[in-house]
Amino acid sequence: MIYLFAEFSKPHFYLAVASSILLIVAYFTFRSKHIYLVDFVCYRPPDHLRVTLANFVEHYEDYKFDHRDSIDFQAKVLEKSGIGDQACVPLPVHELPPNTSLKLAREEVEEVLFSIVGTLLSKKKINPKSIDILVSNCSLFCPTPSITAMIINKFGFRSNVKSVSLSGMGCSAGILAINLAKDLLKVQKNSLALVLSMEAVSPNGYLGRNKSMLIGNTIFRMGGAAILLSNRKQDMKIAKYELMHLIRTHVGSNDEAYSSVIQMPDQDGFVGVSLSRALVHVASKALTINMSELGPLVLPYSEQLRFAWSVVCRKVMQTASRKKEVYVPNFKKAFDHFCIHAGGRAVIDAMESNLKLQKEDAEASRMTLYRFGNTSSSSVWYELCYLEAKKKLKKGDKIWQIAFGSGFKTNSAVWKCISDIDLEEENAWFDRINSYPVDTDSIFAEVNALYVYMAVILLTLSRERLLIDEFRKCHLDHLVDAIKSNLKLRKEDAQQSYIAERKSCRNPKLKSLVLKIPALVDKFSAISQGYIITGQLCKQVPMAVVSIMRSSFPCPRNSR
Repeated sequence: MIYLFAEFSKPHFYLAVASSILLIVAYFTFRSKHIYLVDFVCYRPPDHLRVTLANFVEHYEDYKFDHRDSIDFQAKVLEKSGIGDQACVPLPVHELPPNTSLKLAREEVEEVLFSIVGTLLSKKKINPKSIDILVSNCSLFCPTPSITAMIINKFGFRSNVKSVSLSGMGCSAGILAINLAKDLLKVQKNSLALVLSMEAVSPNGYLGRNKSMLIGNTIFRMGGAAILLSNRKQDMKIAKYELMHLIRTHVGSNDEAYSSVIQMPDQDGFVGVSLSRALVHVASKALTINMSELGPLVLPYSEQLRFAWSVVCRKVMQTASRKKEVYVPNFKKAFDHFCIHAGGRAVIDAMESNLKLQKEDAEASRMTLYRFGNTSSSSVWYELCYLEAKKKLKKGDKIWQIAFGSGFKTNSAVWKCISDIDLEEENAWFDRINSYPVDTDSIFAEVNALYVYMAVILLTLSRERLLIDEFRKCHLDHLVDAIKSNLKLRKEDAQQSYIAERKSCRNPKLKSLVLKIPALVDKFSAISQGYIITGQLCKQVPMAVVSIMRSSFPCPRNSR
C-alpha cells in the first residue's frame, strides 16, 4: 500500500519541485528592484566668483583687443542667453589672461566636488567607507588619476569600491551616470551609490573667432551636484525619491547628429566645441524618439489613443487630413513637474512650445539658467533643488528630468516623490529663494528698451553741448517708468518724449548710463554717427567713473 502511494506521488513530487524552482527563479529574475534617491546636494559658488554680463564682456575686451567681431558676437549671445548677474565662473577665468593650466582645473574640480560630497555625507551621516559604487561625469576634463580617484583619495573610500569616471558625454551625462549607477545597483544588493555630475569651465574656454565655437564661452557657468542612490530596503523610509523610468536615446549613427556638437580645432588651431546650425533639428528628432519610448510607460491610455488616432488619420485618411499636425500628448497628465536642461533660453522656449507647457511648468529651468547659468550635466539637479526650495513638491508627485548632450543624446529620468520634503532644509537656493521667480523676459526687454531709448537720445545732442546743457534730463526713475509703459517706442517717439520730459536737474546715474551707449549704437544704422561722437567723448572718462557705471547697470556691452 505504501509502495503504491510512493509510486503514485513521485511524479507529483518532481512537478512540485520543478514548479518551486521556476517560481524562485522567476521571483529573483523579475522582482522589482527599487532604486531610491536618498538625497542630493548642489554646489553654490561664493558671491565673489559672480560675473555680470557687463564684466564678462569687459574681460574679453581687456584680453582680446583685436577681436572686436568676436566680442560683439558674444555680447549679442549674452543679451539673449537668459543668464543673470549671479551666475559664477571659477577663479582662473577671472584672471587676465584666463589661466587654463591643469593644476587650476584640478583645483576647480576639487572645490566643487569636495564641497558637495562632504556636505552630502555629513548631512546623511554616511561613513565614506559605506559607499559601494562611485560614478562621476565630467565631459571635457579627464585627468589622470581620474576624478573618482580624487574623491576616493580625499574621503578614504574602501579599496573595493566600484568606481567609474565618464567623460565626453556632454550635458546629458548626469542622467546617463544615474543609469550606470542604477544598473550596478541592480546586480549588487544592499548597496549605496554616489553619483557626481559637473563640468570644468576653467580649462575649456575658446580663444578663436569661429562663431559656432564662441557660444560656449557665453553660456557655461560653474556648478556641480552629488546624488546618493540606494537599493537598501531600510533607506526607503528616509529617501526623497524613487526612480520610476530612465530612457536613453542616442542618434549618433546619423552623421549630422554626430557632428552637431563636436570638440575640434578651428582653422587657427584653437580648440573649442562647435555647435552646428542643425542642432535644433537634431535635438528635436532625438527628443521625439525618446518621448515615443517614454510615452507608453507614463501616459494614460486616453492620451496614447489620441496620439495613435492622429497618426492613423495623417497616414491613412484623405490628403487634406495629412496636413494636420500629429497630436502631441499632454505630458502634464503624466508628470507634475518638469526639469528641462537649462542649456539656454532657446532650448527652454523650444521645449515649452513643443510640449505645450505653461510658463510655470518651465519656471525651474528658467530660474536655474538665470541664477546659475548652464551648468551642463548638473542643471537638472539645480532645477529639482529649486522645486524643493519653492516648496512645490509633495508626496506622490512625479518629476520628469530631460537632458540633451553631444553624440547626439537625449535622456529622460522619471522620479516619484516618496516622502514629505523638509520645507526648512537648506540647499543651493535657500539664501535667495524668496527673490524668485523673476520675470526674465520683462527684465531683458526693459533693459534693451532703455538702451535703445538712450541711444536715440544721442541724436538730439550736439557734440559741443553734450556735457553741459544737454545733461539736464529727467530723473532716471521717471525715464524707466516711461520705458515700462511703452517698450515699443519708435525713434521719433523717443526723441519727442525726451525733449518734452527734459528736466532741469543733473542725474549722475543717468549721465553714466549715457556714457555706456556707444558700444550699443552700432546696432542702429540710423544713428551710426552717435557712435563716433560719444566714442571720442568716452576716451576722456576716468576709469573710476566707468567702474562705478558698470557695477550700477547690467549693460550687455561697455564702452572703454
